[in-house]
Amino acid sequence: MRCGFLAGGFARFRCGSCGLDRLVPFSCKGRAVCPSCGGRRMAERAAHLVDEVFPVVPVRQWVLSLPHRLRYVLAWDHALCRAVSGVFVRAVLGFLRRRARQARARGGRGGAVAIIQRFGAALNLNVHVHALVLDGVYVEEGGILRFHEAMPPTDDQMDRLLETIDRRVHRLLAQRGVLDDLGDGSAADPWREEAPVLAGIATASVQGRRALGGRAGAALRRCGASAELLALAPAGRGPCHAGGNGFDLQAAVVVPPRDRARLERLCRYALRPPIAADRLHLTADGQVILELRHRWADGTTQLLFEPVELLERLAALTPRPRINLLLYYGVLGARSAWRSRLRAREPETPIVAGEAPTAVASSSHPAAAIPSRTNWLWAELMQRSFGFDVRACPRCGDRLELIALIEDPTVIRRILSHLGLPTDVPAARPARPPPLPIGRPDPWYDEDMSVP
Repeated sequence: MRCGFLAGGFARFRCGSCGLDRLVPFSCKGRAVCPSCGGRRMAERAAHLVDEVFPVVPVRQWVLSLPHRLRYVLAWDHALCRAVSGVFVRAVLGFLRRRARQARARGGRGGAVAIIQRFGAALNLNVHVHALVLDGVYVEEGGILRFHEAMPPTDDQMDRLLETIDRRVHRLLAQRGVLDDLGDGSAADPWREEAPVLAGIATASVQGRRALGGRAGAALRRCGASAELLALAPAGRGPCHAGGNGFDLQAAVVVPPRDRARLERLCRYALRPPIAADRLHLTADGQVILELRHRWADGTTQLLFEPVELLERLAALTPRPRINLLLYYGVLGARSAWRSRLRAREPETPIVAGEAPTAVASSSHPAAAIPSRTNWLWAELMQRSFGFDVRACPRCGDRLELIALIEDPTVIRRILSHLGLPTDVPAARPARPPPLPIGRPDPWYDEDMSVP
């Protein structure tokens, strides 16, 4: 909440040629919803994955969307969320191994990086998994690792794979005693027992409705929506796409082995924060407009929120503290004996299964011998991500150099007063109870808001 305010402290940069001064405020390092801090983490983690983790082989993105009831459960139970992610990724890796065995590449091992996202385009609670999977398997032949590239999955293979994932997820839910998306059986709701207000907000967010205030239970307000446009939307699925029983599986995006810039863009997409500041706007009457990145099938281009409604959405999207949403599997896992033998920077040519192998990963060239970046400068990440140098002087083009980090409140106030800038961080409003829904006696939650 303090991100971007100079009154909270700043770094002072100066151009040695023309004397231009520039003040850069400190970041808040908050969880989940700060666009600036989330953007930095996105760029830093994407650079790490491309430079240090992914070998130079094809990478395919597999995206698994989950039934609505399961989204609500996984948003609270992170251990179960990790388990569902593991079921999904292991099913995909097993599918690639079986295809490799059919092509006479036995003993193959694949690898993947799974990113758990908690949000949808409408800032709704939508827990789903983006898995960046090596599009093939490694096989050890004569002491070296050779990569065997997989062919794109067919529609029938996608359907069978989704059936496998569905069956294994339901088995996992039965073992954990969790109420599944079909409503079979019964189970306690620890979220509602521990935090009833947040549980009600999350329930409404999954449904795309409002939880608090006079419009409690109302649907999302859309700008540009039209039933006629929705009727004209093309039906059917595209390639590498399967769905059923509330699940949806997509695998149409694949990155060629040497297109590292495109791979980094894909990593940034999977790691992006839920909200971008340049797509939020305030109206004259205090409403909040969210511009959608892509127009929906019904023509919707913008969503309209009341301020409390927007805060509801952000509260539901914020993950619990000290949980990890970036997971590694297979040969990319930390405990894999093959990870240190994979090259993340040197080019290699992958092969199609059945052809003479040419791509190798030698144990005599471990990735550990390559120095790793552990602390990126924000200016370096911005230049890498957006292609411009923020430390270039806008007057003369020379370099801006850091001359001081200003943290003393007295010095901060004197400098900002001299420049005619605000000297205080805006105070947060005092906490208050949530507004009571009209005609509803229970201030905490309503049973009518439960997810079907």
